[in-house]
Amino acid sequence: MSSGPAGQTARSSVQPLTRVQPRAMSRSTLLTSDGVRIEAAYDPGPGPVGGPAIVLAHGFTGDLGRPHVRRAATVFAQRAAVITFSFRGHGGSGGQSTVGDREVLDLAAAVEWARSLGHTRVVTVGFSMGGSVVLRHAALHGGRTEARVDAVVSVSAPARWFYRGTAPMRRLHWVVTRPVGRLVGRLGLRTRIHPHEWDPVPLSPTESVPLIAPTPVLIVHGDQDPYFPVDHPRMLAAAAGGTAELWLEPGMGHAEHAADDELLARIGAWATASWTSATAE
Repeated sequence: MSSGPAGQTARSSVQPLTRVQPRAMSRSTLLTSDGVRIEAAYDPGPGPVGGPAIVLAHGFTGDLGRPHVRRAATVFAQRAAVITFSFRGHGGSGGQSTVGDREVLDLAAAVEWARSLGHTRVVTVGFSMGGSVVLRHAALHGGRTEARVDAVVSVSAPARWFYRGTAPMRRLHWVVTRPVGRLVGRLGLRTRIHPHEWDPVPLSPTESVPLIAPTPVLIVHGDQDPYFPVDHPRMLAAAAGGTAELWLEPGMGHAEHAADDELLARIGAWATASWTSATAE
C-alpha cells in the first residue's frame, strides 16, 4: 500500500530530531528517509553502554504506548537495551500505515538510532505485521550499513501477502481495503491507513527469508494462532533452507497479546545469547 517500493533506497535515516541522554529512559522523534516523523522510546536496560539492543516492532493497530507492547519491552529490558517505536499511522507517529510496506523505513530509522547510541549488536523482534517487517528489513539492509541487524526474531508473522483464510484476516482486509473500514481503523483502532493499494507489491516474507543469511533468524508462532495457521511459520522456515530456527509454541495465540512473560524471556535470551557468549570469553 504505497506509491513506490520501500527499502531499496533507505540510507542513513536519521539523526533524532530530539536529543536524549543515553543512560536514562528517554523519548525521541526520528525522521525516516522518506520524511515521516516516528515517535520512539529508549530504555538503556541493565548492561554496559555498547551492549546489545533489541528494537521492538509492534503489530498492526499497536503503538509504543500500548500495554502489551510495554509489557514485552519490560521483559526484554531485563537483558538488553530496548527501543520501542510506533509505526507510521500509529500512535504519535506521522504518516499513514501501509500495512507492512514502507514500514521498513521506520524500522531502519530505529535501528540506526540504536547504533547511534553506541550499541554494536542490534536485534529486531517483530510481532505480526512487525514480524513481516523485520524479515523484509533484514533482507534489504545487509552489509555494513548502519541499518543492518545482527539477528532477527519474527513472531506470529504471515508467510505470504493477501491471506484471507481465517475470519480475523477477512475482517482485517475489510478494515484496510474499504473506506468505511479505514474510518473504523482511524476512529476505533487509532490507526490511520493509506487508501491506495501496494504498487508495486513488496517482497513477501517468504521471498525475504532466503536473503537474510548468514544473519541468525528465529521464527516463533503459536499453534493456536487465529490469524495465521501453522503452515505460515513452516513455509518461512522452509524458505530459509535450514538457516532459521523455528519455535512452534503449544497453546499460543497471536502476537504480543498471546506471548507470555516466559516466552518473551526466552526470546530475549536468544537475542542476547551470542553477545553474552562473546563477552564471557
